[in-house]
Amino acid sequence: MTLPNIPLTGYRRENGRVGIRNHVVILSVDDISNAAVEGVARLIRGTYPLTHPYGRLQFGADLRLTFDTLIGTGRNPNVAAVVVIGIEPTWTEHVVKGIAETGKPVAGFSIERHGDLKTIEMAARKAKEFVHYASELPRVPVEWKDIWVSTKCGESDTTSGLASNPTIGRIFERLEANGNTLIFGETTEVTGAEDKIIERCVSPEVAAQFKAAFDDYQALVESQGVSLLGSQPTEGNIRGGLSTIEEKALGNVEKMGRCKIAGFLKPAEEPKKPGLHFMDSSSAAAEMVTLCCAAGAVLHLFTTGQGNIIGHPIEPVIKFSANPLTVETMSEHIDVDLSGLLRFEYNLDGAADRGLEMMARTINGRLTSAEALRHDEFVITKLYRSA
Repeated sequence: MTLPNIPLTGYRRENGRVGIRNHVVILSVDDISNAAVEGVARLIRGTYPLTHPYGRLQFGADLRLTFDTLIGTGRNPNVAAVVVIGIEPTWTEHVVKGIAETGKPVAGFSIERHGDLKTIEMAARKAKEFVHYASELPRVPVEWKDIWVSTKCGESDTTSGLASNPTIGRIFERLEANGNTLIFGETTEVTGAEDKIIERCVSPEVAAQFKAAFDDYQALVESQGVSLLGSQPTEGNIRGGLSTIEEKALGNVEKMGRCKIAGFLKPAEEPKKPGLHFMDSSSAAAEMVTLCCAAGAVLHLFTTGQGNIIGHPIEPVIKFSANPLTVETMSEHIDVDLSGLLRFEYNLDGAADRGLEMMARTINGRLTSAEALRHDEFVITKLYRSA
């Protein structure tokens, strides 16, 4: 019931947070700046372009969430330095200031009054400087509690609820006892098990925050004159033996184990204290992982039954599966094979041991399957239409 006695190393950032990757990111503020971002990344080895289709004529909560996601991604400890490129100087500077609060190197460039070519030249010179800086940063000894972890399930089936999700729950129990900061969510995917979430909240205030977000999501679905049937559970879930959203929800909540829910998070919100936090979030895989990354998680545990292949450019995604068919036919996507748990080759603690060992190897630099296969899905959550 302990964490592996494996020495861990990582990158300790200026604000004390610990990252397990060391990216220099070229970040687009808006869709029309993507070409310049990609231009810089093509010129400077060791940089990673983060582009997206939004950032123009958004307003209200939708615009704030886009900014929170971009700023949070740049703030993530897996990022060493950031070059921000946008069309307008005001919004570009807003993103730069949010990232700069961490103390890490960041610079912004706006395309207006310069054009793409001049912007690419200026940004590329700064990116080269940042790559030199990042490439000389040493890995240093870190502790398990320094690692912020998030989790999600995708393409779930009966093996998810029986084995993979309980394994994550056992891992989270150990991490919670160790003082780690943990995130899970998927608001619509706890439909039918929301009472179990409420029972685990540490205070009436946290329970009320969760219940309000859950009710808002349900009201949004109903306002469109539809139900979750058809999208929740998905066709893949049904094929895997999950016939109702309630069955799916009962498997989903297994990922929190016996942990208490210490806090409620809005989408992309950074936790303010250790413990397990519920984030109000979509159940769409790429969106949810992106929000967890923006909230500061540096490692993601993703369970799949039928074989979801999601990855992320900044937060490494470790894949767990207990479905023997998936492990065989999609082996290149699976990092931790848990099918032995269903064959009684080991118990739940033994399964957790296997997961934690892979986590330690990933923290120390092993590329996940998603990283090796270039699954770099970066998807911003859109709340409503732009102006």
